[in-house]
Amino acid sequence: MLANLKIDPKQLPEKVLVCGDPNRAEVIASYLENACVLAKNREYHSYIGTYHGEKIAIVSHGVGGPGAAVCFEELIIGGAQTMIRVGTAGSYRKEIEAGSIVISTAAVRCDGLSNQLVPSGFPAVANREVVQALATAAANQKETISTFEGITLTLDAFYLGSVPFPHELYKQSNVLAVEMENAALFTIASLRGIRAGAIVAIDGYADDDLRENYNPNRESVSRAIHLEAGIALDAIRTL
Repeated sequence: MLANLKIDPKQLPEKVLVCGDPNRAEVIASYLENACVLAKNREYHSYIGTYHGEKIAIVSHGVGGPGAAVCFEELIIGGAQTMIRVGTAGSYRKEIEAGSIVISTAAVRCDGLSNQLVPSGFPAVANREVVQALATAAANQKETISTFEGITLTLDAFYLGSVPFPHELYKQSNVLAVEMENAALFTIASLRGIRAGAIVAIDGYADDDLRENYNPNRESVSRAIHLEAGIALDAIRTL
């Protein structure tokens, strides 16, 4: 039994979609055939089912790198070989509006978790086969949605303290968006020798440090989350 996920490894398939929100995991699981609950413990809610004949698990990992890392590590211990994160992010570019989608090719490691796993120069890079599968699935979507591909930033802090956020620096570096877990996923996947990638729905701009105008509950964001879930499912079944 996996200690925190409370999953029997014998029930876990090699292909897993992960997301932060347990409610989103339930929504994604509703797209599966014969979906059922594997376990629910803390923020880790797990489901299993089939998608076009392919057995797939859906697991929520909560908010932030450390808790998410526990999820990723235990899924790998349980036999997961391919993992795609279906998340949300704040945009660094005006043309990447709320309701858009970004496929992450790599993550800038501004988190604490990955810095406790690997040296400072170690890159957090998505698997190229997963990136290509996501790009192909996005291009084949029947519904039109603005889709971008590039580097994302992983940052632990959500609300501003006395230390300024590095938003301007990474905007100038052509980073597309900021979120909280991709660096942990890509780093752990590289360390453990599995394939991983991430697709994120944009829920606002990252230039509002006080989050006064942050509203992730807009219809355009909800649509993007549903579409990215379908893209991730189409991608992972081909891998």
